[in-house]
Amino acid sequence: MSGYSVTEPSKRQKWIAGLLVITYALVTLMPLLWVIATGFKSPEDSIAYPPKVVFQPSLEGYVNLFTTQTRITPDMEATLTPPKTWYEQIVRDKGMVIAGASRYGQRFLNSVIIGFGSTFFSVFLGTLAAYAFSRFKVPIKDDLLFFILSTRMMPPVAVAIPIFLMYRQLGLSDTHLGMILLYTAVNLSLSVWLLKGFIDEIPLEYEEAALIDGYTRFQAFYKVVLPQAATGIASTAIFCLIFAWNEYAFAVLLTSGTAQTAPPFIPTIIGVGGQDWPAVAAGATIFLLPVMIFTIMLRKHLLRGITFGAVRK
Repeated sequence: MSGYSVTEPSKRQKWIAGLLVITYALVTLMPLLWVIATGFKSPEDSIAYPPKVVFQPSLEGYVNLFTTQTRITPDMEATLTPPKTWYEQIVRDKGMVIAGASRYGQRFLNSVIIGFGSTFFSVFLGTLAAYAFSRFKVPIKDDLLFFILSTRMMPPVAVAIPIFLMYRQLGLSDTHLGMILLYTAVNLSLSVWLLKGFIDEIPLEYEEAALIDGYTRFQAFYKVVLPQAATGIASTAIFCLIFAWNEYAFAVLLTSGTAQTAPPFIPTIIGVGGQDWPAVAAGATIFLLPVMIFTIMLRKHLLRGITFGAVRK
């Protein structure tokens, strides 16, 4: 018999596949790497043409991102004490002084509260609803599932004005609670449909065995179904967080100060001569970190569990 296998790729095929994967990764990561690099450029280098690939690194963008600065005259500068920190020195070299902290920190915190808060409620409510649709005989189940899915088909601009008027009447405009409720409602359809698919694949025999052993329905759900559905819960949580974290249209329309998130705030960062691109890039880089860390923490749950389909009917 020949040693050739129709299922095992040849060495040449492996090299081609590896080259394609590496090329795709480089093309995909190039914009992200450029944004990260721009955060460490000076304002002059960030708008240089042709674009500078090799440049002198600077933390001016990060300093501008987290501080509010004001210009001073040479006579005023002469009366000031020498800078005590490296970031004060960066600001002083531009003929300015730090007047206080910027609003980026508060906007970033708002994103954390609203993003993770809405993700928790979307996954929590979606898991309960998905379990009910998967295990119980719900009247007009198919119609209800289609209605839930149909809320995802509607573009945000179609409901922007009604939601704005409703939130203004209810006093939910520019509040954390209002944004969490809105993002939860938008993400709930995705959460229910994704989690229902995962719970449908969990063999019913597991729960039946637990019920025979004396577990209540809730105990069977908590101790049997949830651990088996961890993969689906993790995947759903990541998708819900990405939407809530990056959402821009509703954040612009419904927030302006107290509950404003980072996406509407970052493009408004203005420097001395106009748009402060290093500060914008620095803000975008920091803004990526929570989602990246959250995804890395849940990476082991993203692979399908080996117990799915373990019991054959």
